[in-house]
Amino acid sequence: MIAALIGIFSIAALLQFFVSYCRSVIAAYSKVELSDQVREVAGITAQPVNGDEFRRLVSLVRLCPERGDDGMEIRLVGAYHGMLSSARGVLRSIVPAIAAWAEREREHCAYFAAVALDRRIAFSRDLLAQQSAEQI
Repeated sequence: MIAALIGIFSIAALLQFFVSYCRSVIAAYSKVELSDQVREVAGITAQPVNGDEFRRLVSLVRLCPERGDDGMEIRLVGAYHGMLSSARGVLRSIVPAIAAWAEREREHCAYFAAVALDRRIAFSRDLLAQQSAEQI
């Protein structure tokens, strides 16, 4: 009984840390303005990026060369987005306020993915310029 209680508290603490970490990463990325090039490439027209665009944006991110510093963040925010999608679906009719909050968080996750795409495109552009300069 005590072991189960300790397990439950440990899982709750880990979940709280996970959510806090994901929200802090998303908050850091939310301060970055998206370039017009990424908006055009990704087809982003709405100001708050739709939360349903997250998977598509992450697919585009994975097509770009890795920077080496954002892979873990993308995976964790992807898990957070999945958790929010499940919570939104379950709580939509029971607690609409929490479902609305989950949708706003999903929009922030999608914006995170768009900024990650922007950073990877800029990295790819820099790599190309560097390789072109080395060939001359």
